[in-house]
Amino acid sequence: MPTLLFDTPIGRCGIAWNARGITRVRLPEASLAGDAGADPPKTVRDAIDGIQALLSGAPADFSQIALDDEAVPEFHRRVYEIARRIPVRATRTYGEIAAELGERGAARAVGQALGRNPWPIIVPCHRVLAGRGRPGGFSAPGGTATKLRLLEIEGASVSRSLPFSESG
Repeated sequence: MPTLLFDTPIGRCGIAWNARGITRVRLPEASLAGDAGADPPKTVRDAIDGIQALLSGAPADFSQIALDDEAVPEFHRRVYEIARRIPVRATRTYGEIAAELGERGAARAVGQALGRNPWPIIVPCHRVLAGRGRPGGFSAPGGTATKLRLLEIEGASVSRSLPFSESG
């Protein structure tokens, strides 16, 4: 499966794909490996352009980007579908997503699904917060600081003064 590295305002990211769609997006980290010279198909190029634009503070639309979710559990797939619809500068809570799924008590399961999101930025898991506007967790390199930085780039407001919490 081809993997391409590309530069963004927050560092070098990676993207992998197959014939069905994008299989993984990686945010900057020390162990990131891939081919900086791969020639991606148009949908992958569109995703890269969108990620670079969004991380520069410009709008980006990922709704037409094909994702290969074949290996993703059904519950996670449903969570990602909802998260993918959260617009720039908007946020939702883990609990709100659980309620939309019809599973009011599943805020922690929503958080766990988002923690395994293979497509950060395209599926904007950073836009999902804990209750009362707290940032909650973030599994990408840099943790919550990266989540807050992404939200700041997008112009979303988040309470930084409330205690950290994983629950929604």
